[in-house]
Amino acid sequence: MSRSFDAIVIGAGQAGIPLAARLAEAGRSVALIEKHMLGGTCVNTGCTPTKSMIASAYVAHAARRANEFGVQLPSSVNVDLAAVVKRKDEIVAQSRASLSTWIQSLHGLEHIVGKAQFADDFTVVVNGESLTSKQIFLNVGTRPSFPVMPGIDEINPLTSDSILHLKELPEHLVIVGGGYVGLEFAQMFRRFGSEVTIVEMSDSLLPREDRDFADGIEAILSGEGITVFTGAKCIAFQRENGLPAVRFEKNAEHQLVSGSHVLVAVGRTPNTDTLNLVNTQIAADEHGHIVVDEHLETSVPGVWALGDCNGRGAFTHTSYNDYEIVASNLLDGKTRRVCERIQAHALYIDPPLAQIGMTEREVRVSGRRVLIATRPMVRVGRAVERGESLGFMKVLVDAETHMILGAGILGVGGDEAIHGMLDIMYAGMPYTTITQAVHIHPTVSELIPTLLEDLKPLV
Repeated sequence: MSRSFDAIVIGAGQAGIPLAARLAEAGRSVALIEKHMLGGTCVNTGCTPTKSMIASAYVAHAARRANEFGVQLPSSVNVDLAAVVKRKDEIVAQSRASLSTWIQSLHGLEHIVGKAQFADDFTVVVNGESLTSKQIFLNVGTRPSFPVMPGIDEINPLTSDSILHLKELPEHLVIVGGGYVGLEFAQMFRRFGSEVTIVEMSDSLLPREDRDFADGIEAILSGEGITVFTGAKCIAFQRENGLPAVRFEKNAEHQLVSGSHVLVAVGRTPNTDTLNLVNTQIAADEHGHIVVDEHLETSVPGVWALGDCNGRGAFTHTSYNDYEIVASNLLDGKTRRVCERIQAHALYIDPPLAQIGMTEREVRVSGRRVLIATRPMVRVGRAVERGESLGFMKVLVDAETHMILGAGILGVGGDEAIHGMLDIMYAGMPYTTITQAVHIHPTVSELIPTLLEDLKPLV
């Protein structure tokens, strides 16, 4: 049996669903194929569940600090992890239900539950049925990597997916990986009450970020009682007295850390290996990411790849922007390109780290003349008033054009405040546009004009 559609969308993530909806609203017949749950990583195992649990962790942390604000609470704060997970699950379920209601309301869109595999460039088989289309869109996402490391099969470690379903608090959580995922879980579970240890191979946490931000984050986590090992070499796993353990070398000395649980958070793998790409001319790189051009079209004209599976972004906002690019080009007669997107992301520890544009490291490599300014959050009134003055701001400006090249804020509200600078970058306006603006007091944003008035040559 074979059926034909105007468009086939494989994967109901943050690009797939809005694209399928937009195509259906434009009068196209659309098959939206999803093998698991609507919403992709963001709704099911990423942003929605983790930020819901981070919110619970923040409340626990704030309660323990209540006396600092003159509020009298019981001396001990206990976290019911099962209740935290129940709240998280309810929020996730509500998000999925909203998506389902939206999809069901769209005429011309058929939601098919099943695993899609290519038979040829424009034919996919799902549940034994062949579906054809001259336009196919891939939004299949990624999953936690399970690396080949000595002894890993002996300990059955947690992943960023499975840890979301724990109902009892780990006594000691050992996290292998000091990237974004590992750090968010580290602080979360420390605030829930677990002992936490981080083991990272690189010489610093967040090796892709500037070292000053990485060091600032390590100080914040260490200040909350999290043990951090960076520069860990020859990482392996074993059982020690019946408990999972991580062994490694640091400064030529052997280390062994036992815990009640081990979380491996060392990256993600594209789900493209489930598609039977061997039956097509669709090219993928050595990591499994589908190769796309600036319009997100693959090596097969008429097939596009959006979201994490194309390797051009690893965030919900970049996935959604992929949808916007493809929809604008196909339906609105525009010519939008991925290269027009300014890099922007955030790490949701507390306080968060938000970073846009070029890092200081990248600016130095570029060789251009640059101005730099920094400001500690202890000089931001809003942060001091809230008792959350850890971290600092940093901005980098081209000395000749006065255009903002990049910025970072490690501090309370930084994930929101930084968008003023990001919008100026998109507008192609000089930094003086901000210095001449009048911001609301008291806010974190109001200190950005002051920050920009302190620009000095980068040496």
